[in-house]
Amino acid sequence: MIERILGIDPGLRVTGYGVIEFSAGKTRVIEAGVVAPKNGAALETRLRELHEGITQVVNSTHPDVIVIEELYTTYRNPVTAIMMGHARGVLCLAGAEAAIPVRTLAHSLVKRALVGSGAGRKEQVNRMVAQLLGFRRPLEPDDVSDALALALAYCNIRDHERKLPALHVR
Repeated sequence: MIERILGIDPGLRVTGYGVIEFSAGKTRVIEAGVVAPKNGAALETRLRELHEGITQVVNSTHPDVIVIEELYTTYRNPVTAIMMGHARGVLCLAGAEAAIPVRTLAHSLVKRALVGSGAGRKEQVNRMVAQLLGFRRPLEPDDVSDALALALAYCNIRDHERKLPALHVR
């Protein structure tokens, strides 16, 4: 079975995205890039641009599932968390409008799935993403690497869960 996964690293300045196709244990990149709303524009304008950009990606790549990074629980600045919530909201809306399931993963779970430790450094994750996808050097910008990491981690976690025996609760 072929599955397309759209990973999204949300941000109001730059949102990274990466679409991978996973089939028979093999992974290939379909498309990756960034959506960058106009810096300094009003919040509602940036949110509209973010929504339109991701909607274009969804319409052109036809993913089966969207994976978005969860909000951190340790933001030092609550305003940052609120702004990220706005960005995540319009990204989830794009998935809902296209009737595509949206899943979320914590950044520590993504790191654990790819480098074996939830405390792994961003550079380690980027190198692992490049290696797994056959790139000779780390990807730039980090937003793209983070988005592809989300998609790869989802594949890894999902496949692991499928191999677990079913639990029957009595």
